[in-house]
Amino acid sequence: MPKMTADYTVSDLMASCIAHQVNDGDVVVQGIATPLVMAAYLLAKRTHARNIIFASAIGNAICSDWAPLSLSGIEDIWVGKALRQLTFPEIVCEYLPTLKPKEFLRPAQIDPWGNTNNVAIGDYHRPRLRLPGCGGIADVTTYYDELYFYVPRHGRATFVKGLDFKSGLGVSPGGPGAAAKGRYLVSDLGTFDFSGGRLRLVTYHPGVTPESIQAKTGFPLAIAPDLKETPAPTTEELRLLRQELDPLDIRSLECLSGPARWARLREIANLELS
Repeated sequence: MPKMTADYTVSDLMASCIAHQVNDGDVVVQGIATPLVMAAYLLAKRTHARNIIFASAIGNAICSDWAPLSLSGIEDIWVGKALRQLTFPEIVCEYLPTLKPKEFLRPAQIDPWGNTNNVAIGDYHRPRLRLPGCGGIADVTTYYDELYFYVPRHGRATFVKGLDFKSGLGVSPGGPGAAAKGRYLVSDLGTFDFSGGRLRLVTYHPGVTPESIQAKTGFPLAIAPDLKETPAPTTEELRLLRQELDPLDIRSLECLSGPARWARLREIANLELS
């Protein structure tokens, strides 16, 4: 994991990177249990993309208003501020295909061409680990013009040469030679695009080297000719994230695992109850 500086954390940096992919007027989609992405969307709305519309699987709602991130009040923004509420199939299969939305997907496994697995690790019928499932990913990846991914904990278990099960179509689902349609991935180590239809390293985060990123990736990475260090979040972005949008730092949960994650969850819950 990149070195955390006195100025910002990995989750701050990832939120800034995601926010910079959002344009004014976009329709942005939030899945379930994705606070890092939501913090980034809110950051974009408060800076350069004030006219974005949110579509969320939480509450099956469409809205343009916003509220700070919360654990206990996670549905307040969607249920209390909704422009319209739909069923999940209506949103995924009818509404979103007409809007060319932007969504950041978090894969359990991703291959060099952006195909993903969120269903099972190991044999499908007798898996070592049964995952939560792909939700609407199998549907939306067939019509998204551009695909966006985020991986809070970059490692060889996620970046794999071959998937155990394909539950989402990538930017180049047929492998080499197929037409690429996607463009961006951010992890806790760097940012990537899919130039030529294959994952390519574009920037490395402070404290990380391209060699260390390759060592934690289960297939050879392409390297951008203008490879450089990822720009740091601005002072204003950090102020917004920490004081207005996510003062409890809920976004950091996605970069933690095991006991550290449980401890942080308890800490946040206690802060909300106090």
